[in-house]
Amino acid sequence: MLFPGFTCTSKVWDDTVSELSKNYQCHIFTFAGFGGVAPIEKPWLPKIKEGIVHYVEEQNIKDAIVIGHSLGGALGLWLATEENHPYSKLIIVDALPATGALMIPNFKSENMVYDNPWNQQLLEMDAEAFEKMATQMASGMTLTSEKHEQLKNWILQADRETYVYGYTDLLKLDLREDISKISIPVTILAATHPYGLEMAKSTYETQYKNLETYKIEYAEGSAHFIMYDKPEWFVDQIRKHLK
Repeated sequence: MLFPGFTCTSKVWDDTVSELSKNYQCHIFTFAGFGGVAPIEKPWLPKIKEGIVHYVEEQNIKDAIVIGHSLGGALGLWLATEENHPYSKLIIVDALPATGALMIPNFKSENMVYDNPWNQQLLEMDAEAFEKMATQMASGMTLTSEKHEQLKNWILQADRETYVYGYTDLLKLDLREDISKISIPVTILAATHPYGLEMAKSTYETQYKNLETYKIEYAEGSAHFIMYDKPEWFVDQIRKHLK
C-alpha cells in the first residue's frame, strides 16, 4: 500500500510501482482533495485514516506492507499504533511522528486550530500569490529540477480548503508517545538535505526515541523527494527491506 505525501497524487510512485509490481500487488492512493479527487469534510486526516481502514477491510487485505512518503509515512505510523491492525511492515520515507514539533517552536498539539491568521491568509490568497508560493515550495523539496513543475502543479491542483485545513491536521498529529505501541518492523529512509547528515540523525533519533526498534537508512545528498533525487538507491533500499 503506497501512500503519497501532502498534495501529491499516486503518480509520485510510478517508478517505484513499475519495479514493485513485478513481485507484489500494489495498492496506490491519491487522497481526497488532491489531484482532482473530490474533497471531503474536515477533519480531513482522521477521515482519510478511517477511509484506509474501511478499504483494507473491504478488500480483505492481510499482512499489508505500508510504504508512505511524508504525510503518507505519518499516516502509516498512525495506522500501526492501533490494536489488531492488518499491517506487517512499515517503510517510512522522510516522515516524522510529529511534523509540527519540527516546524513550530514550543509546539503543543492542542494549540493547532483551524481558525488562525495564517490559515485565513492562505484561504484568501489570490491565484498569483499562491502560485508564487507553490513555485518556491516545490523548488526546495527536490534537487531534481525537472520535477519542480510537477510538484508545483500538484499544490495548485489541490482543493484550497483541503490544503489549508489538511495541513493543520498534519501539524496537529503528534505520535511521539504512541509509536511505542508499534510492534511490526519499521524501516525509515531519511533525506539529509538541506541540513546535513548530523542534523538529520539528531532529528530522527529524537522524534523516534519511543519506537523500540527500527532500521534507518540515510539518503545522503537527497532532499525530501528521495524517489526523485536518488531513484536507484531508493528502489534498492525498498527491495532490500521488503526481503
